[in-house]
Amino acid sequence: MTTSHKVALVTGASSGIGTHIALQLADLGMRVVCAGRNEAALQSVVDQIGPLGHALVLDVADADSVSTLRSRLPDEFQDIDVLVNNAGHATGGKRRLDEGDVEQWVSIIDTNLTGLVRVTHAIVPTMLARRAGHIVNVGSVSGREPVLGDSLYCASKYGVHGFTEVLRADYADTPLRITEILPGMVRTNFAATRFSDAEAGERYYADHGVCLNPEDVAAAVVYAVQQPPNVVIAEVKIVPSGQV
Repeated sequence: MTTSHKVALVTGASSGIGTHIALQLADLGMRVVCAGRNEAALQSVVDQIGPLGHALVLDVADADSVSTLRSRLPDEFQDIDVLVNNAGHATGGKRRLDEGDVEQWVSIIDTNLTGLVRVTHAIVPTMLARRAGHIVNVGSVSGREPVLGDSLYCASKYGVHGFTEVLRADYADTPLRITEILPGMVRTNFAATRFSDAEAGERYYADHGVCLNPEDVAAAVVYAVQQPPNVVIAEVKIVPSGQV
């Protein structure tokens, strides 16, 4: 499928997987809205992309921020062809529910699931009106199996999985395509943020062994969006070598 001149919106584009998704989509010739909370980091990504990039300060967990999303975009970035819901976190570490702060736990749901729903709800009507669009939700293998100490993160990703499955069914009679990407362990700054400690984050990945790179996940997104209109990549599960 020709992707040149199409517009993509990538949430959580300021670092990690989101940055590489934005860069790889731009390499296809797409105009890319790089959305996230850190304006300076977003601008750094846009500087790498060039004229095809646009930085949008967006907090997916903030209803007001999402409601003004489209009104804050330049005309040439208004019509979103590809929405990549990637923003997410697991701040609070790997602990039992009773060992963490409830507001911190709830913030994981607010960003990973509720925020994803908000952004999707903001963009879907324009896709339906134009009878074209592709929604790519970045879930996780943690959305298919329980992981000790990850009750809220798993809950958020189980929610993303269910939401994506029903979206695909609800819009089956429309031209919209719905994809879920389910990565295993990916080495990014995610763990450092989760533990609020860079060294603890590095130890976490080292203890895990072989990890994916963010480029690997981005490549799966690119594969999905490049398919012809009659093909829907429903889901892609990606795990490090030696794992199932």
